[in-house]
Amino acid sequence: MATVTKRRNRYVLDFYDNEGKRKRQALPEGTTKKQAKEKLREIEDRLAKGNYIPAKQIPLFKDVAKEWLKYKKMNLRASTYSVYEGHVNNHFDDFNDLKVSNINTAKVEQYISDRQKMNMNISTLRKILVTLNQIMGYSVRHRYIDYNPVREAERPRGQGNEKTAKIRVLTPSEINAFLEKVEGQKYQTLFKLAIMSGARQGELIGLKWSDIDWKNNQIHIKRTFNNQQWFDVKTSTSNRRIDLGPSMMADLKKWKLASNPNKLDLVFPNEAGGPINHNNLTARYFFPALTKAEIEKIRFHDLRHTYASLLIEQGENIKYIQSQLGHSSPTVTLNVYAHLMKPVNQESAKRFENLILNGKVL
Repeated sequence: MATVTKRRNRYVLDFYDNEGKRKRQALPEGTTKKQAKEKLREIEDRLAKGNYIPAKQIPLFKDVAKEWLKYKKMNLRASTYSVYEGHVNNHFDDFNDLKVSNINTAKVEQYISDRQKMNMNISTLRKILVTLNQIMGYSVRHRYIDYNPVREAERPRGQGNEKTAKIRVLTPSEINAFLEKVEGQKYQTLFKLAIMSGARQGELIGLKWSDIDWKNNQIHIKRTFNNQQWFDVKTSTSNRRIDLGPSMMADLKKWKLASNPNKLDLVFPNEAGGPINHNNLTARYFFPALTKAEIEKIRFHDLRHTYASLLIEQGENIKYIQSQLGHSSPTVTLNVYAHLMKPVNQESAKRFENLILNGKVL
């Protein structure tokens, strides 16, 4: 039977572990009898669940974090792993030398509060907490701890001055001015395709001639090239067919005739026949063309936003836009582009009214 006894001004817990071995655990000086009984009840509860680990064997947070990183590495893209590794190496000094069992909700909330006092960007802090949550969840699954303290912690709220990436879209006149200033047929075709398809940069770099459906005027997005590595697209909805207009298809045909064949069958290869370096693409061709066209600097990804916003402006169905962009659901598309929806639509109101009153569709 488990007992609490006092020896030399310290309470000692006396119990048997899951293997029937007798264990004694001396508690720190100053521990009250009530606290000692609570600790014993906690141990008995873990013994009943079969996940008791002696205090000396409970690992430090930094060791669990390394275990978790090793476990995650096999299933992550290099870029995602790099982010997680950066969080583990640079942001958890408050927890590194603590046993994972000593990290509670109060400590997590104090960590959040301290970072907010340091004016850490709210978006960055939230991403770090995602990593922390996963590490503590890993600790629960491996029975180092009974619960995940991050899940119960109050998360940081918006700070008013929170910076978010501003979506900048090009107007039709800016698009034409920009394309006129792009040097080289390959890059003119690539940037035009980015605007006309909404495809991501890595998807365009990884596009192959075999992905072009000349009969149905479509490109098939099957893969992406990021951080010098090939990846399959993230989700089934990212694996998609994008409709193209006749002008874009004509430009692709002209480029196919002008370009040299390459072993990888890439539509836009570098001089050696391999994938284009994304940094060179933007630094040597994208940004200079914007400057020459006297357009303020935007991100390559804003070409994708331009595609989406112009489809919305011309009244295309949100489900169709979602399928072309490869979003997981129309809700994702709406969350990103809802602010571009017109707040006033008298034509729609007139059509609806005419249907009700006259039984006709305008």
